[in-house]
Order: sequence, then structure tokens, then C-alpha cells
Amino acid sequence: QVQLVESGGGLVQPGGSLTLSCATSGTIFSINAMGWYRQAPGKLRVLVAGITTTGRTNYADSVKGRFTISRDNAKNTLYLQMNNLKPEDTAVYYCNEYPGRSFSWGRGTQVTVSS
Repeated sequence: QVQLVESGGGLVQPGGSLTLSCATSGTIFSINAMGWYRQAPGKLRVLVAGITTTGRTNYADSVKGRFTISRDNAKNTLYLQMNNLKPEDTAVYYCNEYPGRSFSWGRGTQVTVSS
């Protein structure tokens, strides 16, 4: 069973940057498209960005030009570089298969954007 462990969140001021990481167990990482999702309080969990096994990416309109998703198949690790963060980016961020979300969810990592 694939395990997902997200890290890298924290408190940052508006305009700041963070890089999230998602470490995965198992060897299937390299054969799956992966994505970052987020859930703000009282809202549904939504897709932030996805990346295929060949590096093709897809972003939610709200993060285009600010966030960059990448993957290191040798390390079974997914990344999300977040720049120019806004208060509305505040949420718990999760990684999972894209777009099917077929793996069990990890605990996520909290990102709080506030002055």
C-alpha cells in the first residue's frame, strides 16, 4: 500500500514562498500521475496542480504563474514550489494520485498565509 507523507508547510507572510514535499513509499510512484490538492476550512478538497509521468503539468487557475509542481522519480518524491503566496492559499495541502486520488490520504501539511 502506498503511503504519502507531506511536509514543508508553515506560516508565511503574503508574498512569501514555500516548497512542499510529498514522500511516497512503494515503487509505483514512477508510473502514476501525481497531484497536489488543498482543503481550506469549511471547503471541499480541490486540485491545485497535477503532473504526469512524462512531466506534463496542469494547474488550477488560481495558482497559475505562482506555483510549480515537479517530481523526482528516483526519490519517489513530489514537490510544490509556491511563490507570491496569498491569504487565500491558506489550507491543508495533500498529495495523491492525479486525477483519480486513488491512494489513501496522508495527514497533509498546513500552509498559513498571514501577516
